[in-house]
Amino acid sequence: MNKLAQQLNLTLGPAAEFLSDEGRRLYFPYGGILGQGAEAKGCAINATIGMAFEEDGSPLVMDSFASRVSLDRKAFLYASSFGLAKLREAWKAMELKKNPSLKGVRFSSPVVTNALTHGLRIAAELFAGRRDELVVPDLFWDNYELIFQEAVGCPVRHFNTFRKGVFDTAAMKAALLSPGKKKLLLLNFPNNPTGYTATLADARRIVAAVKTAARAGKRIVVILDDAYFGLVYEKGIHGESLFAEFAKLDPNVLAVKLDGTTKEDYVWGLRVGFISFAFKGATEAQLKALEAKAAGNVRSSISNASSIGQHMAIAAYADPKYAAQKRRKHEVLRKRYVEIRRVLRAHPEYAANFEAMPFNSGYFMCVKPIGVDAEAVRRRLIEKYSTGTIVLSGLIRLAFSTIPKAKLARLFANVNAAIEGLRS
Repeated sequence: MNKLAQQLNLTLGPAAEFLSDEGRRLYFPYGGILGQGAEAKGCAINATIGMAFEEDGSPLVMDSFASRVSLDRKAFLYASSFGLAKLREAWKAMELKKNPSLKGVRFSSPVVTNALTHGLRIAAELFAGRRDELVVPDLFWDNYELIFQEAVGCPVRHFNTFRKGVFDTAAMKAALLSPGKKKLLLLNFPNNPTGYTATLADARRIVAAVKTAARAGKRIVVILDDAYFGLVYEKGIHGESLFAEFAKLDPNVLAVKLDGTTKEDYVWGLRVGFISFAFKGATEAQLKALEAKAAGNVRSSISNASSIGQHMAIAAYADPKYAAQKRRKHEVLRKRYVEIRRVLRAHPEYAANFEAMPFNSGYFMCVKPIGVDAEAVRRRLIEKYSTGTIVLSGLIRLAFSTIPKAKLARLFANVNAAIEGLRS
């Protein structure tokens, strides 16, 4: 094992037990090309880095590219594997503002990822091993299995998502207490595919269940997929990330927060995300060690995330119009959510053909067809009603984020008609 990895593991102390075998081996190469380049920063003549500059020292960039981006040409240079310092600082400040419960909680600076999917892969490689187990609701984004089970070989255990219309915390707790010393719990609120966010009561039960498992000796990595953070449309919902609760819960619990600009800021192609870490009693040195391992993973896979995307985010967050613009976009989605609720109330007869699963937030909601196969409904919707949907876990996922408010009534009428036609 590289001596830098050994040193990071020593710094982490007992917290190194959260890591997978690969996670233990990872390190950031401070002494290699990057370290030597850092030492040369500020030199009058700097012949260290693999970028090109004009004779006047400005970035050597063609106008056919630069003319299409209204940013300083420095946006075309490499970013650090940790991410641009200014963006990391801005995002951490925003995390604190959006999650007041984090006040006084020690957590890492976020490491910039190539959006949230890349963050999931980093988390999987850092913490998930073949001897571990990922615990996830049975209504989940299918990419979880591709990343954790197929790519890194971590077995997946599903638990029942809903019981009597609320999150089935008892099923989650049983999964965490099942045989095996180390568990990874992946929670996604608002949930894809269901569009469900934990209520305040759900959140209390979830945290209590994890604490019980930790006190029973389980070592638990709680991965919080906060891709749709902030997109809630009802009162009584847990409006903050559960990261704050898990960050200070128990020394046997490591919290990993994955978030980013993609869904929160409606910039799906920008591909700027973040990964942050916390655990009870963590020192600054231990958190820096986790940052270094995450950055080492970035370095070993993509080198660094898009510098242009990061510079654009920095500029957007400094724009005084940013907050008002974000509220207006949120309102567009909230109105669609309200319209769906109105349509379902206005058509109680739909309940004979499908059940609307619990939903209160996010981009999606799901319906469970009655008496017919969901895949057959999906195909019929395409062929007869020119309506596209997604089938996951036997449910039909409807992305109302893509549908104008005026077309939502027709969407549900089509779903109902397709199921009715198949049943008859």
